[in-house]
Amino acid sequence: MAHATQFPTMPNIPSDRPWLAAYERYNIDATIDMPDDETSLLEVFERNFRRYGKKPAYICMGAAITFKELDLYSRQIASYLQSLGLDKGDKVAVMMPNILQYPVVALGIIRAGMVLVNVNPMYTSRELSHQLHDSGSKALFIVENFAKTYEDAEDKGAVKHVVVCKLGDMLGLLKGTVINLAARYVKKMIPAYSLPHSTSFKEALSKESASAYQRPDLNLSDVA
Repeated sequence: MAHATQFPTMPNIPSDRPWLAAYERYNIDATIDMPDDETSLLEVFERNFRRYGKKPAYICMGAAITFKELDLYSRQIASYLQSLGLDKGDKVAVMMPNILQYPVVALGIIRAGMVLVNVNPMYTSRELSHQLHDSGSKALFIVENFAKTYEDAEDKGAVKHVVVCKLGDMLGLLKGTVINLAARYVKKMIPAYSLPHSTSFKEALSKESASAYQRPDLNLSDVA
């Protein structure tokens, strides 16, 4: 027989917010002070890059990138997007699962002052068409497993730039090559596709120097 979870009754804990009991037990503030309007996500990222440097930021399939590497790679992606002539506030879609490229691209988009448009990797071509058109995305980062879905999308909206990632692009030369070959030829996870004007993720990552990055003027009113 199932029993409802019983929360401990504690002084000053409203009955409609029982989770605050855990906050009090662990000495956690239940409210936060919002920073002023001059603060932005960029400052949060930059502070953590400096603070944690060589510590691992993300781990995937046994490979890791540090906060220092995340800083460098995301600035390179931001520089690449800015080199395309995209402006602050432009939408950039990302259609990929949880792999190391995702945080690099997501932070690169935000650091460029652009708006991240997350796309469900399981979307059909019809669903993808709708989101690209509805969002007004001007660029798309996509894992090659789903490139055929994009190719078959009848309405590609305002997308003019496509960057295609391979699963193993950030896993190192040996492991990355093995993962990419296995995905294509052993597990047959990648339907044949043709996107002749697309750019590879590795090319996008290396095309522009991180030093070319132009930090945008952002605050809490800007859309991430």
